[in-house]
Amino acid sequence: MQIAPLQMSLKNKSHRTGEIRLLCLNLSQILLGGRNSSGSPSQLRCFEDWFLNLSFHDSNLSVRSDYIHSLAFKLNCNFSGLRLHSDRDKRLPALWLEADKVGHEMQFPAELVKRPCVETSRKIKLICIYFTITGLFKDAKNSILLNNNILGARLDNYSISGLKDMVNISFRHSPDLEKTDMTCVFWKEGEGKQSSGSWESDGCQTIREKTWVRCRCNHLTYFAVLMKISSAAIDEKLLAPLTYISIVGCSISVVASLFTILLLLRSRKEDNCLWQIHINLPGSVLLLNGTFLLAVALASEGPGCVALASFLHFSLLSCLTWMAIEGFHLYRLLVRVYNIYIRHYLLKLCAFGWGFPSLVVLCLLLIDRTTYGYHEIKFSTRNPNATISNSSALCWINSQMVQNVFVLGYGGVTILFNLVILILVARVIWGLRAKNCQQRTQGPMVFRDMLIILGLTVLLGTTWILAFFYFKVVQEFLFSIINSLYGQ
Repeated sequence: MQIAPLQMSLKNKSHRTGEIRLLCLNLSQILLGGRNSSGSPSQLRCFEDWFLNLSFHDSNLSVRSDYIHSLAFKLNCNFSGLRLHSDRDKRLPALWLEADKVGHEMQFPAELVKRPCVETSRKIKLICIYFTITGLFKDAKNSILLNNNILGARLDNYSISGLKDMVNISFRHSPDLEKTDMTCVFWKEGEGKQSSGSWESDGCQTIREKTWVRCRCNHLTYFAVLMKISSAAIDEKLLAPLTYISIVGCSISVVASLFTILLLLRSRKEDNCLWQIHINLPGSVLLLNGTFLLAVALASEGPGCVALASFLHFSLLSCLTWMAIEGFHLYRLLVRVYNIYIRHYLLKLCAFGWGFPSLVVLCLLLIDRTTYGYHEIKFSTRNPNATISNSSALCWINSQMVQNVFVLGYGGVTILFNLVILILVARVIWGLRAKNCQQRTQGPMVFRDMLIILGLTVLLGTTWILAFFYFKVVQEFLFSIINSLYGQ
């Protein structure tokens, strides 16, 4: 592996003064565009072309400003590889900013010049550009990049892809971020609908090593590490059992919900409309579990996944809403008791139970269709030396804000409401039992009352409160087992 020499200052170069000034001017223009706007591919491409065409006598060139550091190398067909790195250790060579406190490395394989050497015998230029500002690389999702560091490389006018020997790009981070979900990504121009591009992960592998994120990619472009602060990767060892539990539990719940609906239809009475209220909750649970199974099985890019994701969200909101309605109905029957008549009661409940979730999902689709679609769930493979991040997928919500407001927030309000109802109902039941039960029958009655409260706890969905707590593996399995079986 060839290690490049120490970084060079422009003062030691023999370039013409006009070229140096022009280069600095180009750098300043790029920075100005990056700081005040989203920049454009033409700005970046123009600077790359200008830097490639710049003549210099030595084997390499280093030019830098506050936010960009550019390097150029002359390579020949005997090229055996190149390693660039920054480190605070003074004993090691450094090609990046002297004041850089965040180490990073780039390693290029000998295969890099294989195709160009077939076409030409002249020296080939490799340029490497390091950004510490993300203005030129803003995507529609406003993705968060590790330390705002972006490392890029280009080999003359060749498009390098499909390398067998990977390009290695490494980023150092603080130990505080060791459990943060991070993914190696590259900048893909022209893929963004509301920006000049998007961050993609195809062709790149993410390897975690304590305070390092190492990216192995089979092409040349601009690379960074995408951070997802709000979600931690699930251990791959837990993925299979959690998936199995969820699928089996949801399948059983689908059958149980269908059976409950049929049972309510068969036992209905003409003079009692309670079954018409109660049938909606198992109906919404049936939709939720059925749609979830389809969303996992049919996860893929496209409009079909968008439709599945939006219907899954609708089913979840409907299920939560009908849980709250069951709590409200229970409150009227056992707590309030008197003056409980409401005109068109069933019609109003159905309008709210099904209409409100429909309105929420429809509005979200009209505001931004990309809210729903193909959604990756990160998991990690751990070994003593490294952590390699991978992912599973389903059709679900892509917007973190929508998940926070219309999943966690809405679910939290529903659970809190039903917890209050549950406490009030428990007080009424135990109050009545204290008045009517004799001392000798108190034991069996208390046990029966506890079973009633336990049943109401599940019915009102208060077990979903597990989603708001995290105590490692126990919580994940408890939540999957209890709530995938909801509806039985």
